[in-house]
Amino acid sequence: MFSRSNLLIIAIAIAGALLGLWAGSYFNRPHVAGMPAGAGVLAPGDALADLQLPGTDGTTHRLGDWHGKLVLVNFWATWCGPCREEMPLLDAASKHYANHGFDVVGVAIDDPDAITDFLKSMPVGYPVLIGGDDTLKAAGDDAGVLPYSLLIGPDGKMITLRAGSFTSADSLAAWIEPHLRNPG
Repeated sequence: MFSRSNLLIIAIAIAGALLGLWAGSYFNRPHVAGMPAGAGVLAPGDALADLQLPGTDGTTHRLGDWHGKLVLVNFWATWCGPCREEMPLLDAASKHYANHGFDVVGVAIDDPDAITDFLKSMPVGYPVLIGGDDTLKAAGDDAGVLPYSLLIGPDGKMITLRAGSFTSADSLAAWIEPHLRNPG
């Protein structure tokens, strides 16, 4: 009925098809510049977990507290040079776009005392919450890349993300403005 060579050809064809299916799913995963290969990330439209984290103000906050607004959630650490460099840009954007339904929320992945000391020398006007490595994983940053920013829509779903820092006000504005209700 089937010769050995026919069975071998069929087996190779099935193996090739399976390899093709695997490769298609692997290469169609969301990729973010600066994110190591294989790192888990959220995809646009995914809901961010409603994390409950202590704030530097002494109260516990939920990310859902900002539901209804466009929110840039920025994960950073005091020891991260690029994180520190982009904080003035984030602070300025927070103030500039405040009347457009936009907020910035910082999530520091660091020791609470180090965060408090750092913010004394470099205060920001946006809220800063305190998280850990598990917080990064819950936000889709399995590799622990910092800074790591998520743009969350008013519906609580992720619009886009960035692994790495914003280096200019223009690059940050280009990332935010298309998603504002009333840009200007």
